[in-house]
Amino acid sequence: MTEPIAGIAQNIQLAVTPVFLLTAIGAILNVLITRLGRVVDRARALEEELVGPPLAGGEERRLVALDDLAVLDRRMGAVNLAIALCTASAFLVCIVISILFVGEFADFEWAQAVIWVFLAALVLLAGGLALFLAEIRIALTSVRVRAGLLGDRRPRTGRGAREA
Repeated sequence: MTEPIAGIAQNIQLAVTPVFLLTAIGAILNVLITRLGRVVDRARALEEELVGPPLAGGEERRLVALDDLAVLDRRMGAVNLAIALCTASAFLVCIVISILFVGEFADFEWAQAVIWVFLAALVLLAGGLALFLAEIRIALTSVRVRAGLLGDRRPRTGRGAREA
């Protein structure tokens, strides 16, 4: 009687291990959803500026706002796809956990299925993280362009700032 219980306990341990990956994916999704919310809020604010009374900066400010909206649209697309990939990855991890748990009771060799489903989950997670990085690059590039408007007024950083 002790052996079946030991087998079940070991299988539960195996099934619980991927839960840590599931927790990490949840944290990543939380960051992505927060970023998406901020981008959407900024896009809505710019849209209100564009449809409201004429902007203080005139046509130039309107063009800048439209450029900003285009960048925000690219960011929303990247984050949205990253969320989809990470969510699909989490779903596959749940399937792996289920296979590991049910595999104890079914008289079938599930090892190949676990390997392939887990590998697919990791590939989807890597894709989501790559899109997250792409979204960050888009955001930083748009900020660098803005910094270009400052010209010589940019604060100096590093060793040159201390020497001045």
